[in-house]
Amino acid sequence: MPNRFKSSISILAFLALAACGSGGDAPPGGGMPGGGAGGPPPPTLVEAITVQTQTVPNIVELPGRIEAVRTAEVRARADGIIERRLFTEGADVRAGQPLFSIDARDLRAAVEQARATLARAQAAQSNAQSVVRRYAPLIKERAVSGQEYDAAQATLRSASADVAQARAALTRAQLQLNYTTVRAPISGRVGRAQVTEGALVSAAQGTLMTTIEQPSPIYAVFTESNTALLDMLATGRSGQTDLKPLRQVEVRLVLANGREYGPVGTLDFAAPSVDPQTGTQVLRAVFPNGERLLVPGQFVRGRIAIGTAPNGILIPARAIQFGERGASVTIANPDGSTAPRPVQLAGQVGSNWLVKSGLKTGERVITDGWQKLMMPGMRVQVKGDPAPAAQAPQQPAKK
Repeated sequence: MPNRFKSSISILAFLALAACGSGGDAPPGGGMPGGGAGGPPPPTLVEAITVQTQTVPNIVELPGRIEAVRTAEVRARADGIIERRLFTEGADVRAGQPLFSIDARDLRAAVEQARATLARAQAAQSNAQSVVRRYAPLIKERAVSGQEYDAAQATLRSASADVAQARAALTRAQLQLNYTTVRAPISGRVGRAQVTEGALVSAAQGTLMTTIEQPSPIYAVFTESNTALLDMLATGRSGQTDLKPLRQVEVRLVLANGREYGPVGTLDFAAPSVDPQTGTQVLRAVFPNGERLLVPGQFVRGRIAIGTAPNGILIPARAIQFGERGASVTIANPDGSTAPRPVQLAGQVGSNWLVKSGLKTGERVITDGWQKLMMPGMRVQVKGDPAPAAQAPQQPAKK
């Protein structure tokens, strides 16, 4: 037993010495291949652009609503019962086209009565004229007194006034009769009927019967805060933006489904006052609407090209990061480090954002890959730049 125990100790000692003798061939860093433990990770591959100034359109995007250029409410101008509706709801009508027919029997009778009154007044006038003509030669011969002649002339003037009054009453009665045929005041698209056959309409109450809206051209109405408009004017006075005259400002519309409306409109009105409740001013643009794609009440977004920025900076939208503190971008420094940078945006131009402040010419903004940066200061490798020189591995010291 003691001999076997000694033999085992000798073998273990030999193996330990062999292991120590081979320690110089082990890779550095505890045997981990590819470098020492805890070394710097490789830089993250990203894409970036270099900030440059250029002349860009200054676009302001605002929400708005479509309004008809002309809207007419068709109301009753005669009392009576609706007999017929003479139009198709939603169809185009022309000015003067009959829309409704009102029972006109009472008004026809009123016209006949007014005509009879006029005839009676004309007869009295004719008789008074005859008396004056007979008295005219007799007054010279003193066959009638001057008082009788004056009375005859007064009677003639009163009879003439009665004729004029009766003629006016007849004209009014004829107008009321004409109002029993309700006609379109303007050309356009007629809405749905607000009254049906058998309904009683009143001229005194102005019963609403239908509405007509002109479909083309058409308005798009926007609201903007007075503060923003003052800022626009300030940038124009300072030379940062070349502002256009009002009626030369082009406007493009984006419909509710995200598609852009083809025809381009222009601003034609800016409210001269500020709404005291909302602090906003109204801007209005006019558009052609030949295909009837725009309808009153429709929600749109307007892209208003108020001018151009001669030294504008455009950044792709994918490079912008939006957070609680606003917009920011990630800067790639020359030494390969990164840093976040807050920016102020002035508006969107296509797929790019116009940067108002926060960037300088020559800086590099990361457009793709910033999502992979877990913390500020991480090192990056910009795609297209030469790779940094690799460090030579350390050689083990020879004994």
